[in-house]
Amino acid sequence: MSDARSAEAPCPACGRVSLLLRKPRYEGFTKVGEETTCAACGHVFAAADVPAAAPKQPDIFAHDHSKKVELFLSGEAEKLCGHCLHYTINPFRQWCARHRRDVEATDTCADFAPRPPEKPAPVPEPSTKNILL
Repeated sequence: MSDARSAEAPCPACGRVSLLLRKPRYEGFTKVGEETTCAACGHVFAAADVPAAAPKQPDIFAHDHSKKVELFLSGEAEKLCGHCLHYTINPFRQWCARHRRDVEATDTCADFAPRPPEKPAPVPEPSTKNILL
């Protein structure tokens, strides 16, 4: 049943709309054709009775994502605890050093102090030492 393509069609033997399985037919080691069977009852279709493939269904997930989604009002996201100078995070907790309590990154408070921008890391200079292998 490897490399079996399928289409959906009504079966004249069982009367159900089911998948059609296309399997290769061999004589010895030579492929001589394909056999189309009903997946529900196993009825073998004659070559002339095989229905045409069903039309392709529209892709419902292929809509345009060009519209940018804004979750916060302008300036609102900058006041979250995750952007505060006093916000400390480690693997075990998220902590406010000013109020000495556990917080979440999306919490807000009136004592917000913006974190200074991070300085870019210095670019390491190439080593002038020769390495002998």
